[in-house]
Amino acid sequence: MDSLARSYDFCRAVAKSRAKNFYYSFLVLPAVKRRAMCAVYAFMRYCDDIVDEESGEAGTVDRQSQLKVCREILDSAYDGMPAGDGAFAGSPGGTPGGSPGGTPGEDGMLPAFSDTVRRFDIPRAYFNAIIDGAEMDLTVTRYATFADLYQYCYRVASAVGLVCIRIFGYHGDEAERYAESCGIAFQLTNILRDIREDAGMGRVYLPQEDLDAFGYPEEHLRNGLFNDTFRRLMGFQVERARSFYDEALPLLPLVQPSSRACLATMIGIYRACLEEIPRRQYDVYSQRIGLSPWKKLSITARALIRKRV
Repeated sequence: MDSLARSYDFCRAVAKSRAKNFYYSFLVLPAVKRRAMCAVYAFMRYCDDIVDEESGEAGTVDRQSQLKVCREILDSAYDGMPAGDGAFAGSPGGTPGGSPGGTPGEDGMLPAFSDTVRRFDIPRAYFNAIIDGAEMDLTVTRYATFADLYQYCYRVASAVGLVCIRIFGYHGDEAERYAESCGIAFQLTNILRDIREDAGMGRVYLPQEDLDAFGYPEEHLRNGLFNDTFRRLMGFQVERARSFYDEALPLLPLVQPSSRACLATMIGIYRACLEEIPRRQYDVYSQRIGLSPWKKLSITARALIRKRV
């Protein structure tokens, strides 16, 4: 097995172990596209893991330095470095789910990532935006307005969607606008699902203007106060996320037929996660919102059936 094949295997292992929602959708793609999705996921996972390390002033400086490594990886990938020459171990510890640190080695992320961005002609600007979003998590812990939050969501999620449709293949310039909306919907779902965990890390993604409008102080959020006011606040947030899912629906027929089941699975799993929130009466404090593996497989199967009808 050559170094490029080993690198793709490494990225697949990262995706399989870490992409709890996305990996199910990858399975229904043709092999070339599936490998590409795993390669870009490994890069994005690396960036996310840096941001999610333990915080602290010294730690922030160190993580900013590590994010510079992400830009160096982009330099290598887009400068056309031959696969296998000084590849980078694609998660912070060089193994899926490892701790920060990374080591060189031709079985890591870089050969597959470099091959993918060239094969699918993915603009570097999208990955720069993703790193910019990761850097925001190191310095920005509050968002005054939804417009402010939108910029963050675009960088960490819409840019991901724009990468994905390059791999999927698509027609029509409007596909990019729909992919942007899809990313916003996904990230809003993540934010609502992870309120408790984010508050524990000192991050509040719900816009301050919304907390003020509903009379739910940030102190209540940090303390996990679950009351009628919180339910009303969450109902408003869920409706906002639903509106972005609705805006993204026209994207499906614009991507290549071989990719539609994957996209439908992604949307189906994330939207089902969102709908779990009102189903549980908006209680995101007592337990983490998520879907069982069987539910995810069911959504994947339905997407495949629709593709064949």
